[in-house]
Amino acid sequence: MATVEECEAAMHKLADRLKSPDGAQARGKLIDRSISCHLRDLDVTFGGRLRGGDIVDIHRTPAPDGQLKLTTSSDDLVALVDGQLNFAKAWASGRLKIDASVFDLIKLRSLL
Repeated sequence: MATVEECEAAMHKLADRLKSPDGAQARGKLIDRSISCHLRDLDVTFGGRLRGGDIVDIHRTPAPDGQLKLTTSSDDLVALVDGQLNFAKAWASGRLKIDASVFDLIKLRSLL
């Protein structure tokens, strides 16, 4: 099981990856939504804002209350961010649960 600190670092790594030159195309796909990522095994939720392809204001929050709600395990979050776990396969197999509109799902997929 990954630690809370490792998961917070993974969230920041994801935000940095979206800011990289490789994330330039994703930044062109504008989306402005609150986002939360609940880690079932740690019972911890991180929140932030997905704005213009960047994740900003990452912080721990008491409840998963984002417009985009992700739920996964700590190990799966780290594996997703490190590229060891495919986003679509994780979602299809139930390892990643996403609560969002269809429009937001399409935009989120293009960012990850």
